Amino acid sequence: MRLCWNVLLVSAALCVPALGQDAYSGKPTGAAVPRYTFSWPLDGSTVQPRGGTTKGAPVTLDAEPSDAWKALQAPGLAAFERDRRAILAMAGTYRVTFDFLEITPFKQLDRPNAPYQSWGTEKVYVDSDDGKSISLVHILEMRVVMKDGSISEPMITKHWRQDWRYEPEFIVEHKGRDRWERRRVTSAEMKNAWSQTVYQVDESPRYASIGRWNHSPSFSTWLSAETWRPLPRREWSVRDDYQVLIGTNRHTVEPTGWVQEENNLKTVLTAERTIDPSNPYVAREYGVARYERIREADFAGADRYFEKTKAFWNQVRDAWSDVFAKQGSATLRGPVDKLGLFAPLFEQADAIEAGSGAGDNATVIREALKDMGVAVGPASAGL
Repeated sequence: MRLCWNVLLVSAALCVPALGQDAYSGKPTGAAVPRYTFSWPLDGSTVQPRGGTTKGAPVTLDAEPSDAWKALQAPGLAAFERDRRAILAMAGTYRVTFDFLEITPFKQLDRPNAPYQSWGTEKVYVDSDDGKSISLVHILEMRVVMKDGSISEPMITKHWRQDWRYEPEFIVEHKGRDRWERRRVTSAEMKNAWSQTVYQVDESPRYASIGRWNHSPSFSTWLSAETWRPLPRREWSVRDDYQVLIGTNRHTVEPTGWVQEENNLKTVLTAERTIDPSNPYVAREYGVARYERIREADFAGADRYFEKTKAFWNQVRDAWSDVFAKQGSATLRGPVDKLGLFAPLFEQADAIEAGSGAGDNATVIREALKDMGVAVGPASAGL
C-alpha cells in the first residue's frame, strides 16, 4: 500500500463530491442548476463550488451518542474535568465535510468567488494526555469510487495535529508572511482557559489561540480569541490578493460528532506585516468542518501508520517547539506546503512505516527545517 502524502500538494482533502451530486451519497441532487447554501442570486446562476470530482465509498453514520459524549455529560464534574472530556470526545472515526463560502466581498467583483467544498474520512487519535495537555492527531484513510464502480485501495495521509493546553504560559502565534512568534500569555488570558495550537501536515506551526469551554446538556463549545492564520492551499492556489486570515475558531462537541466553525477576514498586509491601512480587507468568509462519527469503518492502515510513525512525528514537533523556546521566533522561506519543503519528512515517515530502514531521524529533521529557513542546533530536541 503506497502512502499518498504527495496528494496533499494537490488538495487539502482528497475526496470531494462531483458537482451536482449530494455531498453525502454522491447521488444527483435533482436540481437543474446546482446551488450552494447562502449562494446568490436566488435563480441558481451563481458560480459552482470548486474542489474535485471524486466520490468516496459508502460509510455508516453512528446515530447513537458516543461513550465519550456520555462521559462528558456525567453529573457533578469539575469544570476542568468537563473541559478535558470535551477535548477527548473529538477523538474517533469520522466522515468530514469542509465548506468555505465568501459571504461578504469588500471590493467590486464581476462575479462571486466560488465557494469551496471537499470531504474525507478521518480518524482522530489521542496521541498524548498528561492531564493539562492533550494532543490529537488526524490521519485520513479514504477509498474512492472508481469509474467502473470498484473501490480503490485505501489512501492514507497524515493530516493535522491539534494540541490543547490548560492555562498555557506561552503560545506561538502566526504574524503573517511566513513568520511565527512565541508570546507569553497574561495571567488574565490564561485563567481557566485552554490554548489550541494547530500544526500543519509536517508538524510545522500553523496557528494558536486561547479560549474557554462552555458546556450544556446539548453541546460543549470552545471559542478562540481573534487569531491570525496563514492561507491554506484552497486559497493560495487560486489567489494572491491578501496575505492572512484573521478570525475566530469555534469547536462544538455534540452527541454524534463535532463541528469546527471559522469566521475569517481575508486581510491585506504591508511588507512590514501590518494590516494595510488603505486596503485592509478583501472579504469575509465562513467555514464549517463537520465531523460526523462513523462506525464499522476500516482504519487499519491509519492505525498502522500512526503507531509506527508517531515517535518520529513527535520528534519533529519537539524540534519545532525547541526552536521557539530558544529563538522566540522563526521566519520561513515561504509556505511549507506550497514549496513542497515537507517532502523529506514524509519520505522518512514512509520508510519508517514500511520498515525499510529509517536511517538517521535527527539528520533528516535538522536538514528539513534548515531547508525551510530554520537553523536547528545539534542539541535541539535531541538533534
